Amino acid sequence: MAGEKTTRAAAVHAQIREEIFQGVLSPGRRLRLVELSQRFEVSQSVVREALTRLSEQGLVAAAPQQGFSVIALSLQHLDELTEARTRIESMVLRLSIERGDIRWESAAVAAHHHLVNTPTTLPNGFLSGEWFAVHEQFHQSLLDGCGNDRLLAVAMSLRDAATIYRRWSRPVGNDYGRDVAHEHQQLLDAAVARDADTAADLLVRHIDRTSASLRTVIQGETVTPARVHQETARQ
Repeated sequence: MAGEKTTRAAAVHAQIREEIFQGVLSPGRRLRLVELSQRFEVSQSVVREALTRLSEQGLVAAAPQQGFSVIALSLQHLDELTEARTRIESMVLRLSIERGDIRWESAAVAAHHHLVNTPTTLPNGFLSGEWFAVHEQFHQSLLDGCGNDRLLAVAMSLRDAATIYRRWSRPVGNDYGRDVAHEHQQLLDAAVARDADTAADLLVRHIDRTSASLRTVIQGETVTPARVHQETARQ
């Protein structure tokens, strides 16, 4: 019985998590136990377990007497995280370019090839979770040659913390006109050419572009639900 409840909670968790990432459940939206339990045809305790786990992952806020809600967009948090990422990731990328050997270079080229050949959208127009996973593998491959596991761990933890912002840049930030494939190609080309200055500058702009669309939303105090969009995804 306990195992069955855990399985149901995991399924509810996965569905709500994906709807948060896709912007269907928009920033700040209240998540009511009664409504969700009826929708998923499970008990409120199952929903509460799923929401508690999402809260632990930083995707849902839990407040006494107020229940659960999707985390809100925070300009201070976004700006602090963006500054930390641009400084740390660009430094680690510089080290990779300086220290990376042919195996690092080959791995980055292979990761980019995998990214280019992974569909960005699902049949319903939403961004593909698989694409985001491969996208992360590509960015990690660029940093893997730094030769310092501690710095790499810090950089990757900051990337993990920014996952929600990457996922929201298109459905919440409405950043549909971005040529992300070109940005990735430029990054790879600069890294393989061992042009650290260009690569670091490109990475800073790549990171900040994601944040810029969400800054506009925060400052305008308008958050719209995700649109089903059939064009090629831009992240």
